[in-house]
Amino acid sequence: MTYSIVIPAYNEGERLAPTLEKVLSYVRQQAWDAEVIVVNDGSHDNTAEIVRQFAEKNTLLRLVENPGNRGKGYAVRNGMLNARGEVIVFSDADLSSPIEEMPKLLEALAAGADIAIGSRWLRSELQIHRQSLHRQLFGRIFNALNRIILGLRFKDTQCGFKAFTRKAAQTILPLQRIERWGFDPEILFLARKFGFRVDEIAVRWGHVGGTRINPLMDGARMFQEMVRIRWNDMTGKYGDGPKVAVQPVKTLPETLPERPAPRI
Repeated sequence: MTYSIVIPAYNEGERLAPTLEKVLSYVRQQAWDAEVIVVNDGSHDNTAEIVRQFAEKNTLLRLVENPGNRGKGYAVRNGMLNARGEVIVFSDADLSSPIEEMPKLLEALAAGADIAIGSRWLRSELQIHRQSLHRQLFGRIFNALNRIILGLRFKDTQCGFKAFTRKAAQTILPLQRIERWGFDPEILFLARKFGFRVDEIAVRWGHVGGTRINPLMDGARMFQEMVRIRWNDMTGKYGDGPKVAVQPVKTLPETLPERPAPRI
């Protein structure tokens, strides 16, 4: 089994080096046949240079460059569609969910899921450091709107820690149209529309400062993007999709023991 770990990065020069050290070290410890892809989303700092310096000593690391700053959704799509692995995971550059949680997502894929999404709210006691109250409120409102507008019944769509089988990624990502913060609901909406099984997995998570989300401005933009997703679907812009047997959404609230990645 081969794995790809995709890390979208925009002006992450201050924290990218420690992140790469942790991810590369963990991959080596697990003896995985893996690659790590950093997608530079038009950064103005030394993000790309840091990746190049690490890549000189780590052949499993490579850099993918976006054509300018296109947004996190575009960066994730670009990285995942350039990935070579049979399983593709994307993780935020701040490692708010530690890379050591990755076997939980792999376990869900091994059990039959097409997509496994990390969740901060299935077991909130696993949150190492919570967000401020106003950000938590914003997240709960956003989640409620996802349920109402898109019919997504997950407790957490926005955790930046998700794993895909290659088939799911190669089917869904080319249809993705949202390029910024609202891309997560679109991916999950398309997964449900086309019958892919999505498991929601409780993971350890800790808020890391430096987030670039503005609750008011980005919240309004995310709402517009949710409406846009529904409109795209109503007007047939996503097409009919693949012929995949519909699978129920499965929620896995229990933590799983850490162990080497299972064979899928």
